[in-house]
Amino acid sequence: MGEVNYMREEDVKLDAVRARFSNVLKRHSELAERLSRDSDKSIFDRLQKEFEAARASQTQELILKGEQWNDGLLATIRERVHMEAERKAMQIPGDTTQLPIPFHDKITYKVGNKVICCLDGARIGIQYDTSYAGESCDLYHCVLESKSFLEKMTVLEHTIPFFLPIREAENEFLSSNAIRFIDHVGDLLQAYVDRREQVRLIKELYGNQIGELYHSLPYHMIEFVIEDFDSKVTVGLRYADLISTLPTGVSVLAWPMHQSKRSSDKIASHLKGNGVGSHPIPARLTYAEHALRTMGLPQAYAEIVLNLRQALHDMFPHTSST
Repeated sequence: MGEVNYMREEDVKLDAVRARFSNVLKRHSELAERLSRDSDKSIFDRLQKEFEAARASQTQELILKGEQWNDGLLATIRERVHMEAERKAMQIPGDTTQLPIPFHDKITYKVGNKVICCLDGARIGIQYDTSYAGESCDLYHCVLESKSFLEKMTVLEHTIPFFLPIREAENEFLSSNAIRFIDHVGDLLQAYVDRREQVRLIKELYGNQIGELYHSLPYHMIEFVIEDFDSKVTVGLRYADLISTLPTGVSVLAWPMHQSKRSSDKIASHLKGNGVGSHPIPARLTYAEHALRTMGLPQAYAEIVLNLRQALHDMFPHTSST
């Protein structure tokens, strides 16, 4: 009897810790959302207007596929922006005589989820249009510049979330392979939005079952608890890199809960008889781990809860509701 009371006291202490921790996680989530949304709002608004103006003045939009998006085309775009900048620099204020225009067409280029525009001041602008489940999500911008056609490009400004490694990508790719840099940033953004929207969707669909949900800012570490069952189930997801949309590290553990005095007596007797202390040992749910490795989070969650009650009954028959 004393052992059961001790277990109940431990549960009360854990519940108090959980409540405080949940409050911290809620505040963290609110701060993360505010930082992601508001930190570069003025830059976003300015660049968005500039991109809209560039697209409004275009005479042609080319949709590129496969090998059409290549180094030669990017070199042509760079040549366009530099020659236009030089032409404007040579124009004398008040002189109505027009200098020859090297390129008559104003072209924007669409490659997958990217729109590439020629901006004033020898700049190249890339707009990334992210989506989830066929629905458009967020727009992001990256502006590249170089002092001359022969010099390497650098990132002048962007609206990419600060926690995504754009500077590392710039150092690794931009000077040697600009197309790879542009594509890699697009992959980073799309994967981030995909992971974020997966978490948003399970909160929206299954929020009454989920407690203590935590995630890192880029959503490459996600943890939550499934509480609406006879046992508590903890889920931990780790992604190998920031362009992954399926986790490589998955942990799903089921912890037996003490539903009543009768079930507590059974648990204590069962554990004592097996040489285990008063703290139950969790069990891995391998079918759930497999689902999370092979499906998107909302689909995997639905698969997990469909079979969860039976799986818990098989693992912890002494804690199952009668």
